[in-house]
Formats: sequence, structure tokens, C-alpha cells
Amino acid sequence: MSLPALAGSTLGRVLRLLGTAIIVAVAVALALLAAPVARSAPSAVYRVSRVIDGDTIELESGQRVRLVQIDTPEVYNGFECYGPEASAIAKRLLPSGTPVRLLLEPASDPVDRYGRLLRYVVRASDGLNVNLRLVAVGATAPWFYDGERGRYFATLQALAHRARAERLGLWGACPGTPYDPYNGVQTRR
Repeated sequence: MSLPALAGSTLGRVLRLLGTAIIVAVAVALALLAAPVARSAPSAVYRVSRVIDGDTIELESGQRVRLVQIDTPEVYNGFECYGPEASAIAKRLLPSGTPVRLLLEPASDPVDRYGRLLRYVVRASDGLNVNLRLVAVGATAPWFYDGERGRYFATLQALAHRARAERLGLWGACPGTPYDPYNGVQTRR
């Protein structure tokens, strides 16, 4: 065998081995990243008793859950623009009896000063993150209480900017509403 043929043959094998090694390394890395999720037990499923307002629900156990990282216009202690509509949207997304999973936001406290759990609420039937959906349709705005930027910070920001640009929900009904994710939403007509 000539030297050029040997070099070409050896180089070809080395390149094939290197390519295979890279593919295996990527596969192993992905498996390691996915492993903690695959090994963890599925989170408990709860049932919604009722929607109290656009960002608070009550479970069948009686425990109240404040949807974390968002804020809807008020319907108690004085109505704010789009408050009743935001509550109606939450009620359509989470009718009584809806099975949900609750996801903790590591950046925030687990419970607020009123004893409500602070969680992302995810419908068990289809995996819909209700917190994100409410922002996407303009029913609520992001609220990073005490500057707490949680796991969905960038997603919430992007969804809110799109809803605001398209004048969805409160952004169309209450055009004077400022966008300030570090303070609770203050709707205006």
C-alpha cells in the first residue's frame, strides 16, 4: 500500500472515529442533562376548587395558590380596568375540578404573607402553564416581586411585549397602563 493511500485511509478512519466520538459525547451529555428530570418523581396533582381572581385560585383542599411572577388587575377592594375580564379568562382556563400541577419558583418565597402558595399552575391534562398563558393573552402582566427574576423571566417578558404590541387584553382595553414588571400592574383607561 502506498504512503498516500495509507495516510488517506488512516486519516479517514481517524475522522470517522472523531465524528463518532463527538456524537457519543453529545448523546451522553444530553442523557446526563435529562437524567435528573427522568429520575425525579412526577409532581402531585391537585384539583382546582375555584378561581378567586385572575391570579389566585383555591384548591379542593382549601389551600389558596397565588400564581407567581404575574399580576392581574384587581376585582376586590376596588375594580381596576380589565379585572373582571382577567378573572373570567382564568376561570375558562381553570374550571372547577381541573387537575393541576404546582411548580415552585426557586427565586421567590414558597408562601406569601397571606399564607398562599406561590406557584406556577400547570394543567395536568395538557401541560399548559396558566401563568404564561395569562400573560400571552394580555390578561395579566409579569410582576417580578422584589426584583425576583424567575425561571420564566425571559419568556414572560417576551410574551408581555408581544401582547402589548398587539394590544391584547388589558393592553388594548386599558391603553394608559404602564409596563412595569417590577411593580404590580396598575391599569388605567
